[in-house]
Amino acid sequence: MSVYELICRRRSIRRFKELPLPREVLKRCVDAARLAPSAANLQPLEYLVVDEEELLPRVFATLKWAAYISPAGDPPEGQRPRAYIVVLKRRDVGVAPSVYDVGAAMENLILVALEVGIGSCPIASIDREALRRILNIPEHYEIPLVLALGYPEESPVVEPFEGSVKYWKDERGVLHVPKRKLEIFCTGIPYSFQVLSYFKPR
Repeated sequence: MSVYELICRRRSIRRFKELPLPREVLKRCVDAARLAPSAANLQPLEYLVVDEEELLPRVFATLKWAAYISPAGDPPEGQRPRAYIVVLKRRDVGVAPSVYDVGAAMENLILVALEVGIGSCPIASIDREALRRILNIPEHYEIPLVLALGYPEESPVVEPFEGSVKYWKDERGVLHVPKRKLEIFCTGIPYSFQVLSYFKPR
């Protein structure tokens, strides 16, 4: 599967199978995040992998899921994540654009996991102080995002955007996610292509 096909297939997953995740895959995810672009190459991000059974429910309790459909979006017992990767950002390293490092690293994490069939959901709504206490995270680290991971137990569906970005569940429990059409972003394509033509090798 090409990278583009993988990106088209990606959906946020909030229902997971009760299957453990291979640690080698989690290691590969972190390695891919490590190699993501970094402003000024300062590399202020670090990663904390959580897959211990006794910690999983405690981390889960610090996270808020799918605000548009809460509480229906909360993973129920037996369908909760099998691992978390906590993204940490050092406060003493970085420049203003380093905030973009987090997004680049997160996308690498997501795609490498998906390549082997592991679904994920990036979460920013976190009780950060509780998570800090549970995982003994030092104060010199910010906690920008947590990535929840597991083999998918659901298959969300993309829908054309029709005035609202809110996702919903139908009567069968299938999640529908509106996405804006490609044409919205490509209104100047002929002009853009003409501009790009100036840079063709002579």
